[in-house]
Amino acid sequence: MLEELKKKVYEANMLLPKHGLVTFTWGNVSQIDRESGLFIIKPSGVPYEKLTPEDMVVMDLNGNKVEGRYNPSSDTPTHLELYKAFPQIGGIVHTHSSWATSWAQSGRSIPCYGTTHADYIYGEVPCLRVLTKEEIDDAYETNTGRLIIDEFNRRGIDVTAVPAVLCKNHGPFAWGKDANEAVHNAVVLEEVAKMAARTEMINPDVKPAPQELQDKHYYRKHGANAYYGQKGL
Repeated sequence: MLEELKKKVYEANMLLPKHGLVTFTWGNVSQIDRESGLFIIKPSGVPYEKLTPEDMVVMDLNGNKVEGRYNPSSDTPTHLELYKAFPQIGGIVHTHSSWATSWAQSGRSIPCYGTTHADYIYGEVPCLRVLTKEEIDDAYETNTGRLIIDEFNRRGIDVTAVPAVLCKNHGPFAWGKDANEAVHNAVVLEEVAKMAARTEMINPDVKPAPQELQDKHYYRKHGANAYYGQKGL
């Protein structure tokens, strides 16, 4: 079932160790097939070097395993909630990449200090509150997804303009139109997190980049009149 999509999700998962975003099994990638309402995700706790496309797990949006010999990632309920809430999202990545996770553990959003950040993410990368004891004890992974949804909706954040979030004391989630774009955004997030931390080390009094510069770089790449890059590539 969805064999071609399994291959794509497998390949996207294998990009995580390639780009240095995961240690051991600390990460997962999924992608949804909106037509069937099924999504495919990495199995829980299987070492990357042992994974095959056939090991990917097929899930429905009710949280039922449709196909697969392994249990799905323990973060599956978070992916599921995001897919249900945001039809714009086609792929999701969760890692414990060191720089982004360091910002999450510190409980700080990542300010936009320069154009590298602004090219991909509009404004800061938000760090959300830690879950309550009740939320942790009762459906922890589901409540992680619901917190992301509630906070993005409450703050009026567009998930296509801000394709990443930090969960306090936990780590980052990133997403995109498919699994490959989600991984791309996770790599960008890690680099942005690293640059921001180093920027503050060099200049503790640094301020975010001017809004007009942030706007210029974001909209020249993503706006209605975007002119960055080549058509068809």
